[in-house]
Amino acid sequence: MELRRLSLALVAVCVSLVVTSPLAAAEPKAVVELFTSQGCSSCPPADKLLGSLAHDPSVIALSLPVDYWDYLGWKDTLALHGHANRQRAYSVARGDRAVYTPQAVVNGVVHALGSDKIAIEKAIADSRSSGKPLSVPVSMKIQGGKVVVEVPAGAVDGAGAEVWLCPVTGKIQVAVGRGENSGKALTYYNVVRRWVKLGTWSGKAESFSIALNQLPNANLPLEDIDRLVVLLQDGSADKPGLMVGAASVALKDAPAL
Repeated sequence: MELRRLSLALVAVCVSLVVTSPLAAAEPKAVVELFTSQGCSSCPPADKLLGSLAHDPSVIALSLPVDYWDYLGWKDTLALHGHANRQRAYSVARGDRAVYTPQAVVNGVVHALGSDKIAIEKAIADSRSSGKPLSVPVSMKIQGGKVVVEVPAGAVDGAGAEVWLCPVTGKIQVAVGRGENSGKALTYYNVVRRWVKLGTWSGKAESFSIALNQLPNANLPLEDIDRLVVLLQDGSADKPGLMVGAASVALKDAPAL
C-alpha cells in the first residue's frame, strides 16, 4: 500500500511539472496581427480584445495601426504606412483581396474580424490544422548591447524565410480629437513601432544580431520600447506567408544593457 501511494505521488509530481513547465508556456501557438485605426469607430472593441490576448503567454499579439482612414479628419498618431502595405500584401497572398479594420491576421495565413474572439480562436485552430505554423523554435536574447536571434536548422520552403525584428510599445493611450472616435481616450496594446529586417533564413542554423542602439529613431526613443518581437515568416514583404517561428522578450527582463 505504501509503495502504491509513493508511486501515485510521483506521478502527481511529474504531471505538475509538465503542466507548469516554463518552456512549454514559452512556446507560442499563434501570432495575431491586428490591423486597426484611431479613425475607425468599430476598432476599439478589437483593441481591447487584443489587450486581453496579449496576456496569453501562448499568443504573440501585435497592433499594427494603419493610415488609410486618416482622410476622415484624424491622423492616426501610431500608424505606419508600411502596415497598410503589409495588410494589402496579405490579401493578395491569400487571394481574397479582403482589407478592412479591425482585421486580425493569424499566423500569416488566416484572417478574422478583430473584435470577434470566437472567430480569432477558430482562425488559430484553422491555421494550425492547415499547415505547421511556428514549427521552428526561434530564440532571442539581449547580450552585450546586442539583440541576438538564433534560428536552428530546419526545412524551408522556396527561397527561405525572412527574419524581422519589431520594437514594440506595450501600452499607449491616445486622446482622439477628430474623426469617428472624436472625444474618446483609446488604449492600444503591443504596438509595433518599426520593422527591421535582420536577414533571410535559408534552412541552416543561423544567428542574426543588431545593436540595441540601432533600434530607436527620430520618432522612437529607446525608453518607448518595452518589448522586442522577432518573426520568422515564409515568403517576402510583398507576399508574406506562413509564420514559421516567433519569439518575444521584454526589455525589463533582459540583463544589463
